[in-house]
Amino acid sequence: MGLERFRVKTQRTVALLPRALLCAIVGLSLPAPPPACEAFNLDVESPAVYSGPRGSYFGYAVDFYLADSSSASVVIGAPKANTRQVNVTEGGSVFYCPWNLGQSDCHAIEFDAEGDRSVSLNNTEHQVDFKSHQWFGATVRSHGDTILACAPLYSWRTEKDTPHSDATGTCYLSIHNFTKFVEYAPCRTEISGEGGQGYCQGGFSADFTSDGKVVLGGPGSYFWQGQVISAAKEDIIKAYYPGYFMQSVEGQIQTKQVHSAYDDSYQGYSVAVGEFSGDQVEDFVAGVPKGLMLYGSVSILNGTDLKTMINYTGEQMGSYFGYAVATTDINSDGMADLLVGAPMFMVRGSGGRLEEMGRVYVYLQRGPLNMELRLPHITGTQAFGRFGSTIAPLGDLNQDGFNDVAISCPFGGEDRQGLVYIFNGYSGGLREKPSQVIAGQWAAGTIPASFGFSLRGAKDLDMNGYPDLIVGAFGVNKAVLYRSRPIVNASASLTVYPTMINPEEKSCMVTSGNTSVPVSCVNLSFCISADGKHLPGVLDFQVEVQLDSRKHKQKGAVKRALFLDSQQPLLRRSVRVRHGERVCNHTKIYLRDEKEFRDKLSSIHVALNFSLDPEAAADSHGLRPILNYQTTDVIEQKAQILLDCGEDNICVPDLKLAVHGDKREVYLGDDNSLTLTFNAKNEGEGGAYEAELYVVLPPEADYSGIARNNESLTQLTCSFEMENQTRYLSCDLGNPMKSGTSLWAGLRFTVPRLKDTHRTVQFEMQIRSKNENNSHSEAVPYKLEVVVQAEVILQGVSRPDKVFFPPANWKVTKNYGAEQDVGPAVEHIYELVNNGPSRISHTLLELRCPLSVQGHNLLYPLEFSTEGPVNCTADRNMNHLHLKLQHTSTEPPILALKAQEHRVERRDVHRNQLAHLTNLSCSNVECWSLRCKVGLLEKGTTAILKVRSRVWAETFTEGLAGSKKRAYKQYVLECLARYSVEKMPYAILPRHAPSGHKKVVTPVVWNKPDIENSVPLWIIILAILAGLLLLALLIYVLYKFGFFKRSLPYGTAMEKAQLKPQAASEA
Repeated sequence: MGLERFRVKTQRTVALLPRALLCAIVGLSLPAPPPACEAFNLDVESPAVYSGPRGSYFGYAVDFYLADSSSASVVIGAPKANTRQVNVTEGGSVFYCPWNLGQSDCHAIEFDAEGDRSVSLNNTEHQVDFKSHQWFGATVRSHGDTILACAPLYSWRTEKDTPHSDATGTCYLSIHNFTKFVEYAPCRTEISGEGGQGYCQGGFSADFTSDGKVVLGGPGSYFWQGQVISAAKEDIIKAYYPGYFMQSVEGQIQTKQVHSAYDDSYQGYSVAVGEFSGDQVEDFVAGVPKGLMLYGSVSILNGTDLKTMINYTGEQMGSYFGYAVATTDINSDGMADLLVGAPMFMVRGSGGRLEEMGRVYVYLQRGPLNMELRLPHITGTQAFGRFGSTIAPLGDLNQDGFNDVAISCPFGGEDRQGLVYIFNGYSGGLREKPSQVIAGQWAAGTIPASFGFSLRGAKDLDMNGYPDLIVGAFGVNKAVLYRSRPIVNASASLTVYPTMINPEEKSCMVTSGNTSVPVSCVNLSFCISADGKHLPGVLDFQVEVQLDSRKHKQKGAVKRALFLDSQQPLLRRSVRVRHGERVCNHTKIYLRDEKEFRDKLSSIHVALNFSLDPEAAADSHGLRPILNYQTTDVIEQKAQILLDCGEDNICVPDLKLAVHGDKREVYLGDDNSLTLTFNAKNEGEGGAYEAELYVVLPPEADYSGIARNNESLTQLTCSFEMENQTRYLSCDLGNPMKSGTSLWAGLRFTVPRLKDTHRTVQFEMQIRSKNENNSHSEAVPYKLEVVVQAEVILQGVSRPDKVFFPPANWKVTKNYGAEQDVGPAVEHIYELVNNGPSRISHTLLELRCPLSVQGHNLLYPLEFSTEGPVNCTADRNMNHLHLKLQHTSTEPPILALKAQEHRVERRDVHRNQLAHLTNLSCSNVECWSLRCKVGLLEKGTTAILKVRSRVWAETFTEGLAGSKKRAYKQYVLECLARYSVEKMPYAILPRHAPSGHKKVVTPVVWNKPDIENSVPLWIIILAILAGLLLLALLIYVLYKFGFFKRSLPYGTAMEKAQLKPQAASEA
């Protein structure tokens, strides 16, 4: 974006876009940080606000108008205001606004009451000039009783231009307090068209010299090369003839057309006046914002003939260097200095992106045509704020002997309300930081408020001895007058004497209730003086004195000193000081009892701050004085408590610390209780004040308390705190910890949050004191090694614990259909327990059990089941005979394995095959095995393996039947389980991998008969036969003797019949 051209309503007239529109077209979407504001002596609390007609751009140009000492007013341009001119639309106006306290009325000045003018040619009326939308009031300058107001978009035409018109621009001067008005249009000449002065826009910028010469900028002349025109005010008035369109002003000078390479440069876009050549004749400064390939330049023109004496070039293409220029003596060396604005200067931000910030360049005059560019440049901070759009000399605003400057940022601020920065001059140039930032009162609406687009200063409107400032905000049709407040240069002193407070010397008394207590006290006094320019005779100050002032920043800190009168640490007083005088106050302060505070070593700081009384009455101008912002309004002194440390009152301890612990290892997964015992000594000559044991805890540890299990240990008072994510423990060792002190104490901790990323855990312990010299002991680290360790136990049991033979309800069978046909049931249960403290993640568990001997079964494995993270694989099929299993529940067994179809006939069992064995283990019989992988086991968790089998009864019964020697001997079925931990889930390797084994046995026990030696069968048969033979012989003998022939005892058959039923019933 740059200076744009746009077409007016006439057919050929081309005009430069006014700078307002150039600046108003900015991005309003980017947020801008609020400015840092330090209010100084421009009064922002009660400014005078002037308002103009809606949509008139009232405030586009502003200036003071001080025609005589008895009147004070401002003049404000409104280039889009409607006037009483006939058939003229938005011709523009200039308003006259008298200044009075509480009043802000404005009235339009009627520079030109005539409408568009016409001439008669060949009995035909031809319109000659075009005043609608001419932007009259876009430029306003005053000098004494003269006001210059210009309309840069004014157009006119000659007969040869018809039907086109030229935007030559025109100006009017009011003379002698508006009693006379004259027109000055130096570009309204016969050299028309774009190649001449047809698009001059004379009056686009303007200024007065100190002796009243008019300086105009016309940036559109000669294919927009631009030009500067100057003439004396008196000569302009003399040359003016009403009704004449072209006039010749005696002594008028102007720049000439140059080579076409300088087309589109816009010389005269801004103008200023200052003496730079050393001839005591004021020279002219002209901004050329599009010159030198868009880098922009500023030309210093000779005030006599307008020849270029020196040029200065911008540093960045498109920055619009020269958009604004101003001259003033900012370093008070008697020579005019130059300031140049480049409001579109871009700065690369932190993200690497270019942002438009604006910049102002300061050139200090060191001699005739010798200008020094001061560094660093003053760069804006508001993106798209257009910092440097307007630069206004303010005069000596703060009365320090150096002129100050206002620089606008019309689209800056949080709501794009506009900002005005006040920069103070000094011997080295212009200070880098503003002394005051004034923010506009109106947020951006449809168009920005443009607060600060126009500025004018260096005039004392209210005659209080300080210059004032006018700020225009044409976007809201406002102008604001800020008056300067008188500045008070105040100084203060603070004295405490004596500075050493001896706690043993108690020369003052403090009353508490009905008792008086002696205390140690010292004297305190403070003085204030004030002077300045144009101040009232008496100034009221508010004074505040705070004792032990730095203690208020510490939480819960006790103020060690108090005022004797009030027994409070704070004194507030109102002090009245006459202009140029010095006023002093005296009082006493005392030291609290030493039992009431800990800090005996550090200084007791006493702070005094003062300010002007905000409730003081305003002066005759309605303003209250203000303290110079460079005034030191806070003064600090300090007192010291006398210690038992020799003449220099400096104690030098020698602190030693030794640390012992009850362990050197901590285990992952454990709480790891730890007791650290330490010995603290002071072997120095002086005491250690506020001595503390400082223990930095590692993140893995927690504090449990003081060790109390030993009467020889000192019982400390400790506090646990955190600061910046560092947890620490501080324990009181004495205040002071006297020379020769040696104490033992213990602290208890736990270390539960260990991580395998650190192989060690470290505590840091140190004795610290508040002494200035030798205040710390050496830091003593106590390291603990992080160890991975787990206690793993394998337990096993047999159910039943014995198997008895012969089995009950069992008989030999040729075909096995159910598991009961095999023999007695046996279940082995194995439990792998992790007693910790660390976890185990990969464990191998192997089980081996007797299977057969010489091809004959011993244990028949049926199935196995697991509980926990266990996965097992057998080396052979379980229940390979597909016997029907007996279950106590309806659920299928866990991990029961199926076997292939196989039919086994009853084998012939060799007699005496077990006769030589008693312990049936894998060392002497064939075994089957089970291999299990156990997953993650936390501390206290288990993995369980259950194996169900049947004792092969046939092997034991048949195998023992033919051996009398081994009859009824006990046999033991022995299973062996082994485990080994292969991996633990830590980056730290264990020192030893846990492993072990467990034997589970099942004894086979025979039930023994009562008689040890049984009778042979043949003897039993023979005995039976012999008995039968003897019985037969006895019966025969008895028969021979008639023993079986007996007589009946009843006599009749009737009696026999009667006896039968009874006999039958008895039977």
